[in-house]
Amino acid sequence: MLLFLLLVTSCAAIPQNVSEKMFTFPQETNTAHVRLTTSRQNLQAVTVCFRFFTDLTREYALFSLAVPSFDNGLLFYKNLNSFSVSVKNAEPIFEGLDFKLNKWHSVCGTWSAASGLVQLWLNGEPSSRKLSSTSNINGPIIIALGQEQDSHGGGFNAKQSFVGMMSDLHMWDYTLSPYEIRKYMNGRGYAKGNVLNWNSLDFQIIGRVLIENKQIAFQ
Repeated sequence: MLLFLLLVTSCAAIPQNVSEKMFTFPQETNTAHVRLTTSRQNLQAVTVCFRFFTDLTREYALFSLAVPSFDNGLLFYKNLNSFSVSVKNAEPIFEGLDFKLNKWHSVCGTWSAASGLVQLWLNGEPSSRKLSSTSNINGPIIIALGQEQDSHGGGFNAKQSFVGMMSDLHMWDYTLSPYEIRKYMNGRGYAKGNVLNWNSLDFQIIGRVLIENKQIAFQ
């Protein structure tokens, strides 16, 4: 039995190619999430891109990166009528983006400590650029999909949980150009993430989150 458990643990630590898959979060919960693993502990710039589908009408978290000193080290959050991208608890709000329920959306967010600017892209359309943190994200990083961390690795609230599907997540340690972001949005010829790569993803599923075949159709 001990040998079996060791083998399971070893297999779980091997990065997986989920390029034709998606994560399905089927219910509201304060436990279920996907934890992503990276060895990075110092980020001076970031781009995160992913696709998601939901019919939620309340607020919810999509991508939550925490370090010991900041629970919202990097947080993608859908408010009732807007989006926010928090960096080290600084929370710019992005209004007026064309968001609809029951539709796949492609999202990218960029941030650089050098300028402190954050920008959100939704389905190929950019937001205005807004000021956030001007210092690096430092410390042991924990990343959760589908929950908001109110403490380092925990503090989840069911009313902030994501219910829906998510796929094609990549993370880079630099800001992608608008040209590269549009290539990601179109699903063709973009450079895969060098921090998190959907084609070689190191992750752990906690609670009821399913891995299913992708249901995304590009126009």
